[in-house]
Formats: sequence, structure tokens, C-alpha cells
Amino acid sequence: MAEQHSSKSIMWATIIVTAILIAIIYPLTAYKGGSTANISSAADEADIRIQPVARFELAKAEAPAVSGPRDGATVYNAVCGACHNTGAAGAPKIDDKGAWASRLASGKDALIKSVANGKGAMPAKGGAALSDDEIKGVVEYVISKVK
Repeated sequence: MAEQHSSKSIMWATIIVTAILIAIIYPLTAYKGGSTANISSAADEADIRIQPVARFELAKAEAPAVSGPRDGATVYNAVCGACHNTGAAGAPKIDDKGAWASRLASGKDALIKSVANGKGAMPAKGGAALSDDEIKGVVEYVISKVK
């Protein structure tokens, strides 16, 4: 009978200790939320903590104001040279006289028309806002380089 009594006391001691532990631990871990304002402010704080270190924004750069038309060399270097110096997108290189021979044979007016309207992968006016005088100037510049 003594064994029964000791096992009952162990069982009750375990139950009492468990209840005390639950009474101590539960208030520490229980959710103490209430209003949605607390929840949203916690979300805002989390958003602030995980912000990226840097940000960047792509924007179209404004072209500098130019007084009057630019000369052919300036236009070529600013607009045309990107493709015609490297041969990008099938553009004839400025130093390849053989590639320009057939184009020169068609005449200056045909070259001006090709630049103004675009040809192949080249957009009209090289993709830039060029005046008629600037187009003529760049065509004359290219002709002087490839002859």
C-alpha cells in the first residue's frame, strides 16, 4: 500500500509542478495583440528594417541645348559612330572602303535619303533628332572619310 501512496504523491506533485510552469510560461508567450494599429505599425517597422541599401531610377537624359546645327564630325561621333565604328547591327565600318563603294556609287542624295528615312537596322536619322543640315553634314563627313 505504501507503493500506491508514493506513486499518487508523485503524480500529484507532477501535476502541480506542470500547472505552476504553465501559469508562469503562458503569460510570457501569449499574444498580447489588440488593435490592428499595432499590427500595421509592426509591419511598417519590418518594412523599414528590410529596406534595400540603395535605390536607383532610370530616367531619360535630357539632351544639352545646342545653338545652331552641329558639324558632321560632331554628329557622327555623337550619333553614328556607335554603330559605324564597330560594325554593330551590320553597319558598314567607317574605315571599310569596300563596304562603302556601292553606297557611294548611288550618290550623295541617296545617302542623305537613307540617313533621313533609315535603312536596315538603322532608324531614321540614326535615332536622333537631327536637322536636314546636320544630316547633310554627316553624310559629307562620311564621304570624306571613305573616299
